[in-house]
Amino acid sequence: MKRLCVTIADDHQLYTEALSNLLSQSADPAMRVISVVHTGADLLETLEQTTPDLLFLDLNMPDGDGLSVLPVIRKRYPGMRIIVLTMYDSAKFIKEVFRLKGDCYFLKTNGFTELLHAVRTVMKGETYLSDGLKVFPKDLGTNGDSRYEDDFQLRHNLTKRELEILQLISQAKSNKEIADDLFISDQTVGVHRKNIMRKLSVSSTAGLIKFAMDHDLW
Repeated sequence: MKRLCVTIADDHQLYTEALSNLLSQSADPAMRVISVVHTGADLLETLEQTTPDLLFLDLNMPDGDGLSVLPVIRKRYPGMRIIVLTMYDSAKFIKEVFRLKGDCYFLKTNGFTELLHAVRTVMKGETYLSDGLKVFPKDLGTNGDSRYEDDFQLRHNLTKRELEILQLISQAKSNKEIADDLFISDQTVGVHRKNIMRKLSVSSTAGLIKFAMDHDLW
């Protein structure tokens, strides 16, 4: 497998040096850092000269934020994978990053082993949400019922349990984690997941997460 060409966009020099060294030493996947930039303007200029396979993008930079350059980058380089690195655990930012078609939202406080897992995931064309992050449906009340929820169920023929599981899937939870939350078995969650995918005509977990995002179920 060829080395992935990587660009890092972050305004903290010590952090970028450390991350660059770690990425360059990785064997699975193998990566080569081809450029490091510290502002959004420098990033756009650098990408015009050399386009990487993978971009690590900080949300907070001196001349603005990563959210302002993300849609520009995605439009110009649709095949490039984008991992957003940040200290912010806000659901608002998470939703916005995925709305703008970022591939991954990753907390800087998490470890390098998980980051490599995130890289492998996004390079397969899937989305990734960092461990420890949660997003919730903005329109649901504290009891989990709302007119929006009822309308959604009617349109897509989901049961209340299936909708509940879809919301937990959108939080990047595994079958076991969902089973523990709902006090049901892993096998039951697996059956519900298959039924949800069939009803929504979706073939992957990434597709379910995107569907939940598109329909404001996060």
